[in-house]
Amino acid sequence: MLDQTRRRLSGMIEDEQMLLVLTQTHERFYADQLGDVARQRLLIQPYNHGTAPAIAYSLTHIHRIDSEAVTGFFPSDHHFADDEAFASHMELAFTQAEQHPERVLLLGVAPDSPEEAYGWIEPGTSLDSGPVYEVRCFWEKPSRRIAGRLMRGGCLWNSFVMVGRVSAFLKMIRLTLPDLLESFDAMWASVSPGMEVSALRALYSKIPASNFSDEVLSVRPGDLAVLPARGLGWSDLGEPQRALSALSIPTIGWNRGGQGIRQGLEVPA
Repeated sequence: MLDQTRRRLSGMIEDEQMLLVLTQTHERFYADQLGDVARQRLLIQPYNHGTAPAIAYSLTHIHRIDSEAVTGFFPSDHHFADDEAFASHMELAFTQAEQHPERVLLLGVAPDSPEEAYGWIEPGTSLDSGPVYEVRCFWEKPSRRIAGRLMRGGCLWNSFVMVGRVSAFLKMIRLTLPDLLESFDAMWASVSPGMEVSALRALYSKIPASNFSDEVLSVRPGDLAVLPARGLGWSDLGEPQRALSALSIPTIGWNRGGQGIRQGLEVPA
């Protein structure tokens, strides 16, 4: 999946502008795929503390390089049946992010089921009569009953593909998880060349795990915009059934008596 994500982005983002956000404990899974990647393009976390620290680490790193960069986050546990359609949507997303520098754009996927395990986006009015919309509300993993209501009301799945200026992302984190951002800022201010690994390990031993969707996106819908997308064949492969469905492998169930710059960032699960 990591290799597929890199190939999917290769036509949109230059290699030298693509960073990979990884976790040290996963090294045995990705090491043989990354022999062609320069070390400075690998942002390796010592532990998995959730999506918020991974994103904060990435953003503070990029901010030191280019504070005006337009940045995209592309989770590597995603499947797209139509990569060309995805690329077209992302070109539009980057363009819209430059036109709306105060907002973070989410790729919202038109749903085909009342999925309970996804976040849902309730679109508001169009921004400047264009293709992106305000976010009226963000629903994180609603019940099936509520998901059905959201689907009927024209709401969208949150794909967690995000594009925006570094400053827009950092503003959201500063307003929701200020201690997390201050921890990374302090680390970068004090770290010496070659000492980042030990500094990161010390930082990650202190910060709590946190979730970017729950603790940032859901709290700041007014800082978001959504680009509706159709025809991508998108799925988050976080569950075995979804992976099998993407591979078109039939499954059999049974019951045993009740006993399942543009910067691009690839964030493995």
